[in-house]
Amino acid sequence: MEMDQIYSEIHENYEIHERKHASAILQYDFPEEWADICDVLHAFELKHSYISTGGGRKSQVSGFIDNFLYERGWEERHFNTKIVVDGVEKDSPTHDIDCYRNRIALEIEWNNKDPFYDRDLNNFRLLHDLDVISVGVIITRCTELQQIFNEIGRGQSYGSSTTHMGKLMPKVNGGGSAGCPLLIFGIKPQLYNPNA
Repeated sequence: MEMDQIYSEIHENYEIHERKHASAILQYDFPEEWADICDVLHAFELKHSYISTGGGRKSQVSGFIDNFLYERGWEERHFNTKIVVDGVEKDSPTHDIDCYRNRIALEIEWNNKDPFYDRDLNNFRLLHDLDVISVGVIITRCTELQQIFNEIGRGQSYGSSTTHMGKLMPKVNGGGSAGCPLLIFGIKPQLYNPNA
């Protein structure tokens, strides 16, 4: 399939927000990582089986995205960061990145408590300030998916205080990622497959 068609389908199936020219940086400076992101977004579908039962530690949504990218050389990544003041070292811990490759950090926030967004955005900010990452990417869900969750009897598990676009964008618009280029994809209802 031609990349133009893949881009078109991604725009149809995801709510997209961008800060600091993130997509241009990805497309021109990190074309392999950009292709991987486009490919996983194109391959993903929101199967009924992914949301009809509880997910345990990691949801099947996160599992699909993680495994797709891990097979292409991405990895979960931890960074050991310290601050040194007058020769005195202090740990400045960051959280593990779900998927990392070649200066690109990608987080999947499917159904966590919404403060996880603060953690992710602050992590992106710090790692970008330290010149460790060039772009932060978040894949999450559109608020409109709540209607589907309600219809299949899972609405309480995906409540308003969990991670969805309506909770994320006020944090982004408030400067949560500071100067880090940011690209956000929200899974739309169009990706729901009730028969899978």
